[in-house]
Amino acid sequence: MGVRVSTAPLAIAVANCGCGGTIASVGLGSKAGEAEENYIRSSREGLEREIREARSRTNGVIGINILAVLTNFEDLARTGVRENVDYIISGAGLPLRLPEFAEGSSVKLIPVVSSSRVARIIIKSWEKRYNRIPDAIIVEGPLAGGHLGFSLDEVMEKRKDSLEYIVSDVLEVVHECEGRRKVAIPVIAAGGIFDGSDIARFLKLGVQGVQIGTRFVATDECAVPPSFKQKYIDARDEDLVLIQSPVGLPGRAIHTRFIDKLMQGKSEEIACNYQCLKTCDVKTAPYCIAKALLNAVDENLIEDSVIFAGRNVSRIKEIVSVKELIDSLVRETIICLKKAA
Repeated sequence: MGVRVSTAPLAIAVANCGCGGTIASVGLGSKAGEAEENYIRSSREGLEREIREARSRTNGVIGINILAVLTNFEDLARTGVRENVDYIISGAGLPLRLPEFAEGSSVKLIPVVSSSRVARIIIKSWEKRYNRIPDAIIVEGPLAGGHLGFSLDEVMEKRKDSLEYIVSDVLEVVHECEGRRKVAIPVIAAGGIFDGSDIARFLKLGVQGVQIGTRFVATDECAVPPSFKQKYIDARDEDLVLIQSPVGLPGRAIHTRFIDKLMQGKSEEIACNYQCLKTCDVKTAPYCIAKALLNAVDENLIEDSVIFAGRNVSRIKEIVSVKELIDSLVRETIICLKKAA
């Protein structure tokens, strides 16, 4: 949902329905290959602009998501704190210094983990260095869209790394911490959550909520162009591919002409004045992921882009309003929970 997909309009609509509206902080106002000082400033100003727009149009809960692998991670985190967001979500790397950037604020800090091992590392590090624990933990499984916290082999093998398995494992780690600290840490399931039956299943497993991305692209309020949404509507299971990203992680995306080139082993020349990702080696990277994702939100460059999507995107058949989507999710969840009871 990063790079101008989950922006203020979508976050506002979600927050107005009583959920947490999340603004993806990466790629706002910046251009691929921009000079360092311009990149940092324009990224910061772009995030400020989105947060302020959201704050001016809703009294609901607004947060931001920041990739820990970004070289301007600290600057974006401190920007979110200054703008008084309700929470900061961070994954795609270990956000071990995040509490430092939010010190003295009331901003809730929510790391994204893909295993109990990562959850344990973050909890232990935050306790030792800052005497703080996460305010919640998002557990993202291998069916998610975008960058995945698993190796390509792990995603392809489809072993026991199901979201249910990982959530159960993380819950054990969290319960240990809760007992020690005498405080509750909500666990949130993410990655492949599609309907109310999924939500009910994870609530019964012990989570306190879910995070959903893919379905909210196909809403009226999502700011991506019509061609982007149409890719979601038209997507079939066989249109989904796993690519290796310069981020250093595999990513799940919808087939495009650009993806064809990647699958054929072709690369493109990268003109980069500022390394936006800590893990990207400009000299060896086959393409610029920032440029590929920015192309996706340009109506004229959709086939020359990377369009991230979750594993269940083929089940989306229409574009609806955020309110319609959330109302249906809540209704389905209640029905499933009542049946289970």
